[in-house]
Amino acid sequence: MARRFTNPFDQSASLACGCGRTHEAGFACDDLPNAPAQDGTGAYGEIAEQAVLRALYPDDATRRGMLRAVGAGTLFAAINAFFPLGAAREALAQAPAGAIEKRDLKIGFIPITCATPIIMADPMGFYRRHGLNVEVIRTAGWAVIRDRSIAREYDAAHMLAPMPLAMSLGVGVAQPIPFAVAAIENVNGQAITLANKHRERRNPRDWRGFRFAVPFDFSIHNYLLRHYVAEHGLDPDRDIQIRAVPPPEMVANLRADNIDGFLGPDPFNQRAVFDGVGFIHILTKELWDGHPCCAFAVPRSMVTETPNTFHALLRAIVEATAHSHAPQNRREVAAAISGQNYLNQPQTVVEQVLTGTFADGLGRVQRVPDRIGFDPFPWHSMAMWILTQMRRWGQLQRDVDYRQVAEQVFLATDAANAMRALGQPVPSSTVQSFQVMGRTFDPANPAPWTERGIRTS
Repeated sequence: MARRFTNPFDQSASLACGCGRTHEAGFACDDLPNAPAQDGTGAYGEIAEQAVLRALYPDDATRRGMLRAVGAGTLFAAINAFFPLGAAREALAQAPAGAIEKRDLKIGFIPITCATPIIMADPMGFYRRHGLNVEVIRTAGWAVIRDRSIAREYDAAHMLAPMPLAMSLGVGVAQPIPFAVAAIENVNGQAITLANKHRERRNPRDWRGFRFAVPFDFSIHNYLLRHYVAEHGLDPDRDIQIRAVPPPEMVANLRADNIDGFLGPDPFNQRAVFDGVGFIHILTKELWDGHPCCAFAVPRSMVTETPNTFHALLRAIVEATAHSHAPQNRREVAAAISGQNYLNQPQTVVEQVLTGTFADGLGRVQRVPDRIGFDPFPWHSMAMWILTQMRRWGQLQRDVDYRQVAEQVFLATDAANAMRALGQPVPSSTVQSFQVMGRTFDPANPAPWTERGIRTS
């Protein structure tokens, strides 16, 4: 599998791969099988197979020619008749992992359901299972998370997915600070919530003059809200006000009439309903189904300076994410994260979010099982869309190679390896097209999404 060894923003950065070549893009070599080994050894099987293949066919051209001529499956079956691939896989799988360089870690998080895998991995023992002693620390807001991460007060952190992109590019900070998205924490799981007094003003075209809160300037919330109102004919910089408000303060600001609504994370959309001060106007999954929100972020230096710690931590997060995603585990997870040390919310509020059966504040009970999901794979195409919106709305003042930056910050290779090692399915590519409000984002042509584009009809 391809792995980076270069400065993350060196324009000559390349990928060193087991096939003996370098690659500009992607996390898997085109010459090697993407699927886990057939014997169930996953990443270990792939490593063993690649090592044997390189030993038998050291010449790159010959090796590629053999793979193209007969296919990986046939070639490995033939090799296995003469070389004990199974024994090699088993030996590698049983080999002791490198010693974890640092077991005692601090991870900052914001008390929202987006952080569910990071949070529940503590009381439910996922960190300990991977040899780590982790302290998860409730933090007041995203700027504090960022600053403490930069100061290395936190070893890793719950961040909004756009934050490591902005930090690595030097946007919103004094200088570029290389950070990485090791895994996506959640998909969907956000909503636009309005104050009860606006029940009869559901058409966004009527929102001129509204005051909205989003969690942070560099957030999917900010970009989705801007796109949503722009598609309804409003200029988000002129026709409405958008201010950054820490998620735990959103409901109080709605109650105090400081804002008319917010596009924010749960459980605070549901808490506004629970407290009788607001209603859920629309779930963000209706704008972009499967959109990313939060991420598990680490300094780039962690990957190279303490690689065994990094991989143990990533495996714990990936395993916790899969556990959180399973519908049968949602109530148990809600109970684990609702307490005072974590979300500090009524368990019924958290359950409504995680199970997707909820009151919407308009007199209805909705059943949306995928209201929030947990999928760790950091798609490069997600990062590319985020970057186009940073450019579209003036945060990013220069043109960049969107795909290259996405590949350097979103660690798809490492996430894929962790997922495979845990027996989880992995996408065969790092990019895919998707729709945002009915409009297709094509990763091969991201430029149209940088246009300001206020709909006039």
